[in-house]
Amino acid sequence: MATIRKRFGKWQIQIRRQHYPLITKTFLSKKTAEQWDRKIGNEIDKGILNLCKKESTLRALVDRYISEISSKKRGYFNEKITLEAFKREKFVNFSVLKITAEQFAQYRDKRLQKVKPATIVRELCIIKHLYNIANKEWGFAVKNPILNIRKPTISNKRERRLTNEEYNFLVKGNYSHKYLRSIIELAIETGMRRGEILRIDYNDIGSQILTINQTKNGHPRTIPLTKRALYILENTKLPFPYTANALRLAWDRLKKKGNIKDLHFHDLCHEAISRFFEKGLSVPEVALISGHKDVRMLFRYTHLKAEDILRKL
Repeated sequence: MATIRKRFGKWQIQIRRQHYPLITKTFLSKKTAEQWDRKIGNEIDKGILNLCKKESTLRALVDRYISEISSKKRGYFNEKITLEAFKREKFVNFSVLKITAEQFAQYRDKRLQKVKPATIVRELCIIKHLYNIANKEWGFAVKNPILNIRKPTISNKRERRLTNEEYNFLVKGNYSHKYLRSIIELAIETGMRRGEILRIDYNDIGSQILTINQTKNGHPRTIPLTKRALYILENTKLPFPYTANALRLAWDRLKKKGNIKDLHFHDLCHEAISRFFEKGLSVPEVALISGHKDVRMLFRYTHLKAEDILRKL
């Protein structure tokens, strides 16, 4: 929207666009001011005119995002690690005016050689949000290059189950990590995620019911506890004396000691949900325990076969 007014015998025009800084210029005639208004409007619409601050590099925006946005998130620690690693890319030192979608596409392809598609999608989502914040709240009128690149296809088809030998080692094996053993067994008994287990406090435990206030999807949930899970919680120091990183390192060392290959901690959640279905729990019942809002996500845990259904017909 443009405002034209006469001041001191000249015509002043002010152009206001959402997410753009105010543009002001003065002309000798109203006609010239109106022509300039149309010209600038067309250039903004076509993306020809970029009004971003030239001295700002993407690195500077990343640092500001970490300080002002990431620091307020529950997953601050992991997001900061991701962004600090991203800052090692050479093009991050360029002006945001000069960074293109092509450079992010090259970054995506390079990262896909080292990490899984889900990882790079999460990274690109953070960067996309950074550009959105820069446009809407920080006054940087720069196009979001992430919108113009393809996102890798994510395949969540992972069906890793524990073998009897692995279960016996992790739960009953001869190793000295008392708290680690309790954490692993809780994951298998309840289906809780790593972060949820580490945040358990005595105040969260009721009469065979555990209340989780901070969850992955942001919605609190209650978990019915098996007798074994309740026994572990009542006889363990809470909260567990591990940081997320310390638990990850201890988990990796334990797998190495037990010669366990290709087992993620999150696979214990999969194991728990699979066991719930094997005990005969319904999809809504399992969803109540696991916290899945989209019950379709649970169907891959049921491991149903046509032969199983045939026996019921």
